[in-house]
Amino acid sequence: MTPLDGTAIVYCDGAFLTPNGKTAHGLVRFTERYQVQAVIDARYTGQDAGMALDRRPNGIPVVATLDEALALGPATHFVVGLAPDGGRLPAAGRTVVAEALRSGLHVDSGLHDFLSEDPHLVALAEAHNAHIRDIRKPPHRRDLHFFSGKIEEVDALVLAVLGTDSAIGKRTTAWLIVQAFRARGIAAELVGTGQTAWMQGARYSLVMDSLINDFVSGEIEHAVWSAWKGGARVIVIEGQGSLMNPAYPGGFEILAAGRPQQVIMQHAPTRVEYDGFPGYPLHPLPTQIQAVELLSGRPVVAITVNHEGLSPAAVPAACAAITAETGLPAWDVLLDGADELVAHLLSGK
Repeated sequence: MTPLDGTAIVYCDGAFLTPNGKTAHGLVRFTERYQVQAVIDARYTGQDAGMALDRRPNGIPVVATLDEALALGPATHFVVGLAPDGGRLPAAGRTVVAEALRSGLHVDSGLHDFLSEDPHLVALAEAHNAHIRDIRKPPHRRDLHFFSGKIEEVDALVLAVLGTDSAIGKRTTAWLIVQAFRARGIAAELVGTGQTAWMQGARYSLVMDSLINDFVSGEIEHAVWSAWKGGARVIVIEGQGSLMNPAYPGGFEILAAGRPQQVIMQHAPTRVEYDGFPGYPLHPLPTQIQAVELLSGRPVVAITVNHEGLSPAAVPAACAAITAETGLPAWDVLLDGADELVAHLLSGK
C-alpha cells in the first residue's frame, strides 16, 4: 500500500519500549500514513524495532541520531513518537526537531506542546520549505459537531475497545480487530480517538483530549456516523484512558455518544497501579466491567490481554484465570491474532 504522506523518521529517544513511547510503538506496528524508515533511540541502536518491541522483525532499524536515519535514504517526515505525561517536548527533542527542519523534513507532532507556535521552529520551517503539523491542535469551532442523535441511523456493528488503564494497548487491539474483520471480507473501520491513530492513517479520527468538552460527544457521533455512511459494516472505536483512571478518565463519552452494541475490555493482569501513579491501585477487573455495563447498558463480551510482565508461556494461564474470574473469554490478540475474538463477536454469544 502506498503511504498517504511519505517516508518518516520516528523520534523516540529515551522512550522506546516504555509507556511514553506508545506513539512510536503504534507506528512501528502499523501505519498507512507513512513508510517508517527508522526509529531514533540511542539506547537500542542497531536493533530491529519490530523485534525489540514484539519479537517480530519488520526491517525498521533503531538508530542513535537523525543523521544516521537520513543516511538510510531520503525521507519526507520527522514524526515525534513520544507521548510523555502532560504532552511536553523535552529540550533535547526540540533541538532534534530543529535539525529535522533544517534538513527539509516536515514535522508531525501529537503533543500538547504546539511546535507550530514556536517562532524559531516556524522560521526554520519557512526557510527550508517544510511544514509543521500539530495533530493535537483543536479544530476551529465552526468545524466541530454537536451531538444530534444521528447515531441512531447507524445499523452497522459498533464495538468499543475500552481498557482498565491508560497506555494498555487499546488502540493496537482495535486495529487488530479491524484487520481481522477485513481479512474475512467484512468492511471495517477504526474510529481513532487519539493522535497516534491519526498518524496510523485512521480515516475517521478525532483527538478527544484536544476538544472543547461540549463537542466531544458530537465529534464521536459524527465519526461513527461518517464511517457508516462511508460503507463500514463494522466500526471499532478506540478507547481512551479508563473510566477510573485518576489522571486520564475516559470512555464515558464513547459509551454515551458512540452507542456501541458490544464492549471489549483491554487489561494487563500484572499491572497493580494506574500507569504513572504509584499509590493509586488499579480497580479490580470485575468492578471495571460492572461500571462499563452499568453506564452503557451494553455487555462487555470479551477481555483482551496486555502481556506486559508475562512470558509467552504464561499467557494461556493468565487468560484462563481471567475467564474464571469474570466468566468472559480472554485472548492476547497481539500474540495470537484476533481471529478467534472476531469469530466470537460474530457468533453473538
